[in-house]
Amino acid sequence: MLRRTLLTSAAMALGLAGTAFAQDKVKAGFIYVGPVGDGGWTYEHDQGRKAVEEALGDQVETVFQESVPEGADAERAITQMALSGADIIFTTSFGYMDPTNAVAAKFPDVKFEHATGFKRETPNVSTYSARFYEGRAIQGHIAGKMTETNKIGYIASFPIPEVIRGINSAYLHAKKVNPDVEFSVVWAYTWFDPAKEADAARALIENGADVILQHTDSTAPQAAAQEAGNVITFGQASDMAEYAPKPRVSSIIDNWAPYYIDRVQAVIDGTWESTDTWDGIGPGMVGIGEISDTVPEEVKAEALALKDQIAAGEYHPFTGPINKQDGSVWLAEGETASDGDLLGMDFYVEGLSGEIPN
Repeated sequence: MLRRTLLTSAAMALGLAGTAFAQDKVKAGFIYVGPVGDGGWTYEHDQGRKAVEEALGDQVETVFQESVPEGADAERAITQMALSGADIIFTTSFGYMDPTNAVAAKFPDVKFEHATGFKRETPNVSTYSARFYEGRAIQGHIAGKMTETNKIGYIASFPIPEVIRGINSAYLHAKKVNPDVEFSVVWAYTWFDPAKEADAARALIENGADVILQHTDSTAPQAAAQEAGNVITFGQASDMAEYAPKPRVSSIIDNWAPYYIDRVQAVIDGTWESTDTWDGIGPGMVGIGEISDTVPEEVKAEALALKDQIAAGEYHPFTGPINKQDGSVWLAEGETASDGDLLGMDFYVEGLSGEIPN
């Protein structure tokens, strides 16, 4: 009887130790606006999540919820993830900003990281984003050089500063190398809707565009361009290399992995602090996908030189002189835009037609 009691006590002790060990494992949660198989934005965030698992091994457990609509549904999903024991939660879409801060106020011991937002209302919220406009400058350069119709189409998601910055950057750099270029912007009012995105691409192509850029998340515009024939495209958020060498001639790649690993490691180490991160090509958060041989060698060399200049901090994509759409001066000769101006950008630059929706 004594032996059985001792063995039972030992087993219980081992069980408790195992429970304690399991509880020491940091749980990292991810809320996604699209499906992990979207081939773009959500796909790359999920690649970052997988990189966390690979890098941190037994120290971490990750969970995710995909296709969470922005708004009230997001607050419910984030709350449920916090209740399930997550130690850190990454909310990966602009429209999750208010829900993230609302839930963070109720769970002060949980760390929250919001992608592309600007509100940090409690000390347990951080914000992070990438300077996508740097990649748009390179795309604009290639687009301006390669268009034969001088018509470039742009599929935009929502009229928020991040998207407006991208349109302006691409246009400025296309116009710089091709003064005759015209941009047509179609607002899709979605991040991920393959049918809508394909329809937008087809409409732009029917209107004469032979270059399509996008700030939406699916590969549907690539497929529509492939069907059309003499149209080129650029991968958005991920490489979309399955459409190379044409129509996809290059891409902007969002590399979230180093940031996610670093932030989860900080939770493990007990060193996590509320921060605001906005990195670009130089630090590696924005990557430029391989430029295919469809692009003439001279244009490819120019694009890579521009990339190197941006990475080294030798060139800023928003360097004056630049006027606003109404002709008023925004940046004087040689002046560069401040981060504050860029983060609040709500206007088109001179030369772009149409109005930004409210």
